Amino acid sequence: MQRGVSRTSVFYTVKRSLQNGSVLCAGQEWRKQHGFARSDSEYGPLTDLPDWSFTDGRPAPLWKGQIRRIEQNKALATRIVLLSNEVDEGMKKWSEKQEELRQQKLLAQKTKLKAKSLKK
Repeated sequence: MQRGVSRTSVFYTVKRSLQNGSVLCAGQEWRKQHGFARSDSEYGPLTDLPDWSFTDGRPAPLWKGQIRRIEQNKALATRIVLLSNEVDEGMKKWSEKQEELRQQKLLAQKTKLKAKSLKK
């Protein structure tokens, strides 16, 4: 005869105390709310700055990941400028069209036939 708790009850007790939640996104919402990256490897000084430099002050050569990230940022900035210019041009054309419509309305009101006044 065995004394104590059976193996199956210990197994079930331990199984019930485990969480099934996602550990991968722990702290992700907190980081977003405080203005940080979702994870530490997305951007920031730990990923953007070099790990070391030469003793004479020269910077370390860039790594492939850093070069790729710089190129992606340049492409993104170029696209942002392009889209911003397109929006500005669209707004300018829209305002010019609105002004033209307003001028046409004024012209139509001025050239409308006037009703003759009734003589009494």
